[in-house]
Amino acid sequence: MTAAPAPAAPTKESAQFVETVLWVKHWTDRLFSFAITRPASFRFRSGEFVMIGLPPREELGEKKPILRAYSIASPSFAEELEFFSIKVPDGPLTSRLQQIQPGDQILLGKKPTGTLVLDAVRPGKRLFLFGTGTGLAPWLSVARDPDAYSRFEKVIVAHGVREVKELAYRDLFTSEIFDDPLVGDEARAQLVYYPTVTREPFERQGRFTDLIESGRLFRDLGLDTDRFDPEHDRAMLCGSMAMIKDTAALLEAHGLKEGSNAEPGDFVIERAFVG
Repeated sequence: MTAAPAPAAPTKESAQFVETVLWVKHWTDRLFSFAITRPASFRFRSGEFVMIGLPPREELGEKKPILRAYSIASPSFAEELEFFSIKVPDGPLTSRLQQIQPGDQILLGKKPTGTLVLDAVRPGKRLFLFGTGTGLAPWLSVARDPDAYSRFEKVIVAHGVREVKELAYRDLFTSEIFDDPLVGDEARAQLVYYPTVTREPFERQGRFTDLIESGRLFRDLGLDTDRFDPEHDRAMLCGSMAMIKDTAALLEAHGLKEGSNAEPGDFVIERAFVG
């Protein structure tokens, strides 16, 4: 890949950087990923989200950019910023965002934030990262961060989708990450990829809540239990609102307590997304 142009300074009229698209990958007719240049001054913790958008089209009379919150899919030390997005045909932002090409400009907020970070959960043995659809994005960041493997003995990335073709990044978690110069050895020994599909035949079918309540999740992982252990298990949730609320209720029923940046706990959700 050719060297990217130097990131531009923040725009005077807003709190965004103007960055350049480096690459775009379309997984399906509903999902795509892309990466942009990273400003030298931009700092974030793996798992955080940031506002991104597109410049207003003055020829159409647009005066302000449309911005949306996106989890950063790259780890905190990465040289580029990666994002994983759904395509919404009539979406104010994604209807345009899905058309971007390398070289296009993207607006990037200056203040990343969020609770889906390692600092928001207490120390433990197993870290469960539950994500549905593009809710996988923050786990792409966390699972590629060496801190995850130094803090936990096992890191379980559970990705739930409707169709097999929506298992984006499957190759990353089943092979590519093992060659990562920073976490390859640790991932080979400690990472567990746990994909599940709900609407077509697959080696593992069902919603997270069903797999938890039936005990299959724990059997599949080789654990001699049918429930979460508040002493050793920690979890993070991202994805559909229904999944987050239902899975969080199960975690609480198993004795786990929700945490936050101010008070780390046994599991965390992104309150900014679910209300």
